[in-house]
Order: sequence, then C-alpha cells, then structure tokens
Amino acid sequence: MKNYRITVNGNVYDVAVEELGGNVSAAPVMVSAPVAAPAPVVAPAPVAKSSGAGSVKIPAPMPGKILSIKVKVGDVIKKGDVMMILEAMKMENEVVALEDGTVASIDVSEGAMVEASDVLASLN
Repeated sequence: MKNYRITVNGNVYDVAVEELGGNVSAAPVMVSAPVAAPAPVVAPAPVAKSSGAGSVKIPAPMPGKILSIKVKVGDVIKKGDVMMILEAMKMENEVVALEDGTVASIDVSEGAMVEASDVLASLN
C-alpha cells in the first residue's frame, strides 16, 4: 500500500493506493480541511513613476505598499521626520526625510505598490 497526497479543485486529500494484480484502486484514508480559495485581488492605486519635482529624492527602501502619507506638499520637515509608512513583509516601516527641507512632491498615493528605489517624494 502506498500513501499519496492529492489536490483536487483546491481540496487536499490523503489517499492510500493498494495494487491488486495489476488493477489499482484508491481509497481515501484521511481528508484534510479544504483549502479556502484566495480572496479576489483589488488593483492598487497606480504608482507615479515620475522623478519628483525637488532636488532631493526620497526612494523606497524596499518593495511594499504605501499605508499612509504623513506629509503634504509645502510642509517644512527636518532630517529624520516620518514622511510615510511603507508595509513590507507584514511590517510597517517608516520612510523618513533624508535631510531638512520643504516637501516639493509626493509621487505615490496611499495603497500604491512600490518597488525598491522608486521615488516616493522629493524635497527642496
């Protein structure tokens, strides 16, 4: 008797197969809980691929999703101030200002998916 795990239409079954003189029959041994179908994917907001209006570019440190934007164009910020929150690998990461300045552009929107090094914002 040989044991196999089979997936049919997303349902996983453990079966034992016994060979009988050339004929093969399958008998279920144990049924695992059905695997839930994945939730439908909602398209995120488009990512602006512009290079930013200001002279200091704020790049994405890693791929992820923009959860919230904490600044707006025209805000005066200091080095280390949190500009936005980036979710990556189920962790919330703060994207901070690289130097003192005024926010010249916000090049992404909340909910946008970004890749590493994409320009998120710029400063003057």
